[in-house]
Amino acid sequence: MADSDVKLDLPTRVLHAGVAVLGVWAWWIGEDAGDYHKPVHPNFTLHEYVGLAFTAVLALRLLYGFFGPKALRFSVWLPYTRERWATVTADLRTLSRFRVPEPRVHRGLNALVQGLGLLLFTWQAACGTVLSIYIVPGQRATGWLHSLKELHQLASVWIPTYLVLHIGATALHALTGRQIWKKMVFME
Repeated sequence: MADSDVKLDLPTRVLHAGVAVLGVWAWWIGEDAGDYHKPVHPNFTLHEYVGLAFTAVLALRLLYGFFGPKALRFSVWLPYTRERWATVTADLRTLSRFRVPEPRVHRGLNALVQGLGLLLFTWQAACGTVLSIYIVPGQRATGWLHSLKELHQLASVWIPTYLVLHIGATALHALTGRQIWKKMVFME
């Protein structure tokens, strides 16, 4: 399927915006959520509610990726076949020659980065949901819950890396005259 054939419909764009805004917001305020063990814990509460809203939007995005329009389903673009990995490898070779790969929606390195981002955010949403159920505000987490909380915090270190890759690639393409961001914003 040619890149020009892939149309990002309104639900895809709205879900992308929801995941981006709520995900970045939850990550940004997460640093202050360590007050969960105090009797008064407004930062934890805000992080919890924003995180749960993010989880709901992400769940819709994942469902749309499995059951939405065929051209936008994960089964069509995630790089899990030999042919799709070859496209990722070709894009990496192009980058190694200090050239920007041709932008293709959900193909090659683009698909790998987006897939890894969805995996990271799904992990964070799942951990955060479990933490929101089992953490007792006003008490320190112990045992497996403490370990899960630490893993949740550790994984959040990768979020800025993903954002730099995703936004940086879009900016780099724009600087080389390929305005791929318009496909998401203006449905071009």
